[in-house]
Amino acid sequence: MNMDLNVIIENMETGDQDAALMALQTYNKKMTQCFTFTTDEEEQRERLGELVLGFLKRDLQPSCQLACLETIRILSRDKNNVAPFITHTAMQTLSRHAGIAISHGNVDCEGGVVLVPFAENPDLEVIVEALKSICNICLHNKVAVQVGQDLQLIVGIAERLKQCGEDQWNHYVRFFDLRLMFLLTAQRVAMRTQLLRELRGVSLLSNHLDATLGLCWPDTFEVGRAGVEVDPDSEEPAELPPLSREKIERAMEILKILFNITYDANRREVDEEEAAAFRHLGAILRHCLMSSADAQDDTEEFHSHSLNLLGNLPLSCLDVLLMPKVQQGSIEYMGVNMDAVNMLLEYMEKRLDRGKKLKETMLPSLNLLTESARIHRETRKFLRMKVLPPLRDVKNLPEVGNALRNKLVRLMTNIDTDVKNCAAEFLFVLCKESVSRFIKYTGYGNAAGLLAARGLLRGGGNPGVYSEDEDSDTEEYREAKSQINPVTGRVEDEQPNPMEGMTEEQKELEAMKLVNMFDKLSRSNIIQPMMLGSDGSMTQMNSGDLRRMRDQIPQGQQLHLQTQLRLEPQQQEQQQEHQKEQQDQQQGSGSDDEGEVE
Repeated sequence: MNMDLNVIIENMETGDQDAALMALQTYNKKMTQCFTFTTDEEEQRERLGELVLGFLKRDLQPSCQLACLETIRILSRDKNNVAPFITHTAMQTLSRHAGIAISHGNVDCEGGVVLVPFAENPDLEVIVEALKSICNICLHNKVAVQVGQDLQLIVGIAERLKQCGEDQWNHYVRFFDLRLMFLLTAQRVAMRTQLLRELRGVSLLSNHLDATLGLCWPDTFEVGRAGVEVDPDSEEPAELPPLSREKIERAMEILKILFNITYDANRREVDEEEAAAFRHLGAILRHCLMSSADAQDDTEEFHSHSLNLLGNLPLSCLDVLLMPKVQQGSIEYMGVNMDAVNMLLEYMEKRLDRGKKLKETMLPSLNLLTESARIHRETRKFLRMKVLPPLRDVKNLPEVGNALRNKLVRLMTNIDTDVKNCAAEFLFVLCKESVSRFIKYTGYGNAAGLLAARGLLRGGGNPGVYSEDEDSDTEEYREAKSQINPVTGRVEDEQPNPMEGMTEEQKELEAMKLVNMFDKLSRSNIIQPMMLGSDGSMTQMNSGDLRRMRDQIPQGQQLHLQTQLRLEPQQQEQQQEHQKEQQDQQQGSGSDDEGEVE
């Protein structure tokens, strides 16, 4: 192999176009499936890359151009050997062959950017190979990304995306245009901002997504598929034909770019124009959620990207999910079309049932449902009907069972903090942020984490702005309500009283033993005793709190159950003297020292 590469380099160095073409075609055929490279030939590969770039600056026949670019695509797979390709000159050469180099200082009659013309009839294979090479280089090298920013490559791509309705560009040109735009925006904040602001990226890419999916608009925020006829007499919703693999691939690239440039949209103020663009995009995303691909895996990935992007939109724009008219076969609740909300709920439950990577796969849909329920009364009531129907089962723990409520309550004790907090927040919103209702459906033990974080362990708090709901207590619940253990959330079997038969003094003795044990564990830093503060949140117990607990025991018991508490340094000497006096009293009276802390 080493000799072959040297021979290829020798043929390239002759400068003869035919000899170079034969040598490169041989190399490309042999290396077409090579994705790993040894360090032995780094110098030769670097030299070959320099020679190929030199050839591309010449006026070459199309077959030789294509062979040179194929070689660069193969060489650029080696992330440790892209040095020849990351200079401004090299990137400019490649972008010119890709048709995305812009003509600096020139504008068209409408003030737009002019692309550098490469040929009157551009060779699409040449364009695709150049785009693939630039993608590889930008994927492997941050310097190349900066050079791409300097050369304004994203502007050139955006100009070609505006031609999305023209048939001259095939799938591969469009796909790798989008792939390169994704790589650039993923790695540079400046390019994300430029695409969003200067190039009006949300509208540009929404229009491109619209054209890719072949959409039509029966109403302002109601989307259909062009060519799909709806039977008004059918009781089933119009079934959309599955999207082709090529359309799905391009659509997912668009969704990923949009995600990059809208990542902070729901955390900042948006003006009226931006809000309109986001709502238009939201309507398209609703259609994406209701669409499918030929392959199930593609459908799930498509829906996942759509959900991730929906989560970026300002909350005020999510009402577009409910705007389509109720039609035959639609899921209707309170006069509103709930098809999209029901799809989100089913999607979330499927990811929950799989139990894998819940944070990545389930949380986007669960967060979206939570925020939609918080701001839309109809959505909250529909979800409450589905997730928290009137309570009938009072014999089992809230986390036991296969109902969606049981599954979500189980998540409230998940080891992943984000997962458990999100599940608890969703149920809390469905309960209209009512502490008593939340405890009713989940049990105090499961609810304690969220309530403690919000300072609601004492109950009360501001329940937020929610509409009134009718009484949902079933007859079974009302009959058993007085017997339900609020901590576990179910009716417990009768348990024997462990203090039955004890005198009051014995009960006090056991209580003081418990205080002693807590204090020992606390002083050993095994546990940190906590108490409920006046504001409803948990606070650490200090030595003073434990002394107050001790002082509530009658004085006679304190003689038997002296507790050595951790004190502030300035109090230790006084406490030690006090302990010595008590020990002397005990020895003099002959009382036993059971329970005394050593």
